[in-house]
Amino acid sequence: ARIQTDSIVEMLRELYPDLRFEIVAMSTTGDKILDTALSKIGEKSLFTKELENALERNEVDLVVHSLKDLPTSLPPGFTIGAVCKRENPLDAVVFHPKNCGKTLSLLPEKSVIGTSSLRRAAQLKKKFPQLEFRDIRGNLNTRLKKLDEKEDFSAIILAAAGLKRMGWENRIGQLLSPEDCLYAVGQGALAVEVRAKDQEILNMVSALHDVDTVLCCIAERAFMKRLEGGCSVPVAVNTMLKDGQVRSTLCLSGIISENLLLCLYLQNEDGPNDDVQHVGITAKNVPGQAQEAAENLGVELASLLLSKGAKHILSVARQLNDAR
Repeated sequence: ARIQTDSIVEMLRELYPDLRFEIVAMSTTGDKILDTALSKIGEKSLFTKELENALERNEVDLVVHSLKDLPTSLPPGFTIGAVCKRENPLDAVVFHPKNCGKTLSLLPEKSVIGTSSLRRAAQLKKKFPQLEFRDIRGNLNTRLKKLDEKEDFSAIILAAAGLKRMGWENRIGQLLSPEDCLYAVGQGALAVEVRAKDQEILNMVSALHDVDTVLCCIAERAFMKRLEGGCSVPVAVNTMLKDGQVRSTLCLSGIISENLLLCLYLQNEDGPNDDVQHVGITAKNVPGQAQEAAENLGVELASLLLSKGAKHILSVARQLNDAR
């Protein structure tokens, strides 16, 4: 979290050299509860509540998050004022030292893979039925230590972006392609949360928006919001924007759908949309028509999955999670 915050502050200092930025470190509920799977804790704001409280009290002016940790509906008075350029969103496999040079398909039968993500476990169990998957919690340092110093896990699954930001890319033994494992909504992107009515701060951080990342993540978040997904259900995505088209592959357990959307990069004809949010994101420098189109894509794809039986799968997934 500190490395992510430092990277945002560095970008802001380059844009606004006359401003002084002070970093305030805080711990959240998600940081403190390390012995329970995220999906079992039952708190939607695991990594945000304490930070938003400080934001509301004007103790801080902006908060840096991994976008995938932010719920699709933010509390009143808050908004995502910036979504930065996405790092590699794929998941990565880090192997126990004794398994260096292998891939998941080459591991012995019954090998145990560590992940606290229902999304990863649901997909990889189908792809690699010979392997077993167990919860593993803690920050990157803690999980890598559990992997390296014990014999409990043959490998663990982590976000490639987090490993890269920590400077630990050399630990990546295998990158999981979208064919193997679709990634989480918003994975790889950093978000800056601010007070929705603080126009000065909103204007300042909006310079950090990456248009392509914003549109892809609006589509992904709209999809998850329509499905009412979160840590307790295995929602996964793969979204690309090329030549003005957003292409999304969206997955809920065994249901996969794909669609195309043309996003027009038009200038806003109605002036700045200061107070317009799309699934919690205020992107003042991104054309409103393109944002609406991206959000509609996510909603339409979610509706398509619901028409194919996704509601029943969501219900079963939640029941299975509650029984874990």
